[in-house]
Amino acid sequence: MAYLGEEIGKLGFGLMRLPRNEDGSANMELICQLVDRFLEAGFTYFDTAWIYGDSEAITAEALVKRHPRESYQLATKGISWIGCKTPEDAQAHFYQSLERTGAGYFDFYLLHMTGGVRTQVFDNLGMWDFVMEKKAEGLIRHIGFSHHGNAAELDEILTAHPETEFVQLQVNYLDWEDPVNEGRKSMEVAAKHGVPVVVMEPLRGGLLANPPASVAQVLKDADPEASCASWAMRFVASQPNIITVLSGMNAMDQLEDNIASMSDLESFGPAETAVVEAAQAEFAKFNLIPCTACNYCSKVCPENVAISGSFITLNANILFGRHVQEWINWNGGGKKPSACIECHACEDACPQGISIVDELKRAKEIIG
Repeated sequence: MAYLGEEIGKLGFGLMRLPRNEDGSANMELICQLVDRFLEAGFTYFDTAWIYGDSEAITAEALVKRHPRESYQLATKGISWIGCKTPEDAQAHFYQSLERTGAGYFDFYLLHMTGGVRTQVFDNLGMWDFVMEKKAEGLIRHIGFSHHGNAAELDEILTAHPETEFVQLQVNYLDWEDPVNEGRKSMEVAAKHGVPVVVMEPLRGGLLANPPASVAQVLKDADPEASCASWAMRFVASQPNIITVLSGMNAMDQLEDNIASMSDLESFGPAETAVVEAAQAEFAKFNLIPCTACNYCSKVCPENVAISGSFITLNANILFGRHVQEWINWNGGGKKPSACIECHACEDACPQGISIVDELKRAKEIIG
């Protein structure tokens, strides 16, 4: 029996991390080239969000105004637990997204980032009823949510809201058995409820595209021609019940590699699975912070601490023994870890469940 989105190409275009010019403006020429090549290759699913800065406006220019509306699927998300005190505040996200994109309707609309204390906000603000109303009006085709909690929480939400048509989950081979993200268990919960999955963070914030040398060697020994990113993308695309796998592509070579990996896709067999298990075992030797640089923490930090930059720097020190240049590259103008006042606001916002205050103390030892 077919499931929702089964016919959609298994590579999705994530519009969170887009190519930028030196002044920080969007590189529209390159973005348009990427969008055109993506569609030319037969892939059609695009994902943005209200909170992704200028992403929705860029989507309007690069996609909506340049291609027939029926030639692609567009997903966006409303994040009611940031800055919303009333139902009207939360509903405004939807209308703003509709205006910014100019899309007329959304093929897939998500309540953004359930899990932990965030889940209850959507219920308190009546957002489930609201999105059902918008679906009845034809402004939403399919209703879902992006989940950043554990499998038990996912089960509770899907049980309470059978109107859910799809769910977006963080799934990758590094988080497959992770006790916080519970990739495998969450996939099993979605399957139990008959809800198909859009995969986010298949490369774990880019780490699986450029893993430590020992991990890369495992993958290269198995297939010298396949990129490390290809292994990660094909691993999640091989799972059942998948609508598409989102990748944030900001260079043409990344897009071409993904197209090659995800076209004429063949599911993993025992040999490929064994290679991934060996890569997982290598990763287990490192004590890494599971930060994906989504920067939701930075939006609530009263001291403007460069949290993700600190964690990228710390991970680079663990993996490669370098930190000075990494801090220069990734601090984004934020303060050093020592500026943390331990208010813990960041931890409620973190989709990865990181003990941010404690990890900043670890980062402080090498950054200051």
